[in-house]
Amino acid sequence: MSNQRTTSQLIDAANQSLLFIAHRPEIVMERGEGMYLWDTEGKKYLDFIGGWAVTSLGHSPQAIQDALSSQAATLINPSPSFYNIPMIELAALLTEISCFDKVFFASSGAEANEGAIKLARKYGSKHLGGAYEIITTTNSFHGRTITTMAATGKAQWQQLFAPNTPGFHHVPFNDIEACKSTINSNTCAIMLELIQGEGGVHSAEHEYVHELRRICKETGVLLIIDEIQTGIGRTGKMFAYEHYGIQADIMTLGKGIGGGFPLSAMLTTDRLNIFDAGDQGGTYSGQPLAMAVGLAVVRDMISRDLPLNADHQGCYINQRLHEIQCKYQLTNIRGKGLLIAFDLPDARGSELVARCRGEGLLLNSPHSQTIRLMPPLIVNKEDVDTMLSIVGSVLDSMYV
Repeated sequence: MSNQRTTSQLIDAANQSLLFIAHRPEIVMERGEGMYLWDTEGKKYLDFIGGWAVTSLGHSPQAIQDALSSQAATLINPSPSFYNIPMIELAALLTEISCFDKVFFASSGAEANEGAIKLARKYGSKHLGGAYEIITTTNSFHGRTITTMAATGKAQWQQLFAPNTPGFHHVPFNDIEACKSTINSNTCAIMLELIQGEGGVHSAEHEYVHELRRICKETGVLLIIDEIQTGIGRTGKMFAYEHYGIQADIMTLGKGIGGGFPLSAMLTTDRLNIFDAGDQGGTYSGQPLAMAVGLAVVRDMISRDLPLNADHQGCYINQRLHEIQCKYQLTNIRGKGLLIAFDLPDARGSELVARCRGEGLLLNSPHSQTIRLMPPLIVNKEDVDTMLSIVGSVLDSMYV
């Protein structure tokens, strides 16, 4: 066991020293490999949370181990005042595989989204007469900073740390008329998740997205696509916007791009290369360790065609879920690639998650009736069958 202390002793130490922010089960994770985690008691867990859609290559993949080891022995942090080689190489790779021209690097999805908000407001000040308001959607999630919480469409957050950053309007998801009626002379951007991950895996309709793109072009308002959870292979393509055949003005990436290492990015076009020196920055922007990891992750994603695996395995999960749908009264099976959700017949999502965890399977319930699946992109059919066998056994005990 870690440091020869029992799990109970470790939990006691955690409760003494860690600031409370969430209800965590009384287990301590110690190591991970591939699709699995092990706790300090030696119990093994099949991971269909994927570090919260983060461990795109699985746990402790060799590609990340090698990248960190090599880069740590070469250069860790020269400061953001200087270029470094992996920064230049990762930026070039991301612009090569996407429809964007410029990249800003950060450490978290919220930072990337803050960067997008800043860039949109800079554009509004330069080209839209000082416009600064941004339209987002209800049920959306854009981060946990004060500003990205204001952008987020979770009703329970609106007064949580009031006063909020002003300038955000929330409209119903997939409601084009509501969006149209909210655009005014102060609007500088529309910010959208193509699939609302934290909101319960709800996809934007094709017609809605294309109409948003048309409206933005017509009015000069920017279209920001938040791909923190969907980008880098998660939905069965490298980027979710490829499912829609559109180009946004700004895209944000996080989670899977670092494979578990803190890394995010904001991408945009040449015409929005408008920041003045000092407008944007960050101590760890372009930090070599993160850059080396991101480069290793994206290269591995491409060489192994993991977006295609995400597509194939996602289809298989959907097929298997539909086979058991009637037996357990499951509804609304949805999602793309390896971002999938389904609804239970009643509000027992937390119970299912806890029971599955007891059987060695990690799942997520973003809402009381919803189960979300977001495993590493290396998942195979055997893993899927094991997952569904455990889920089926637990559902039997709950409903049959």
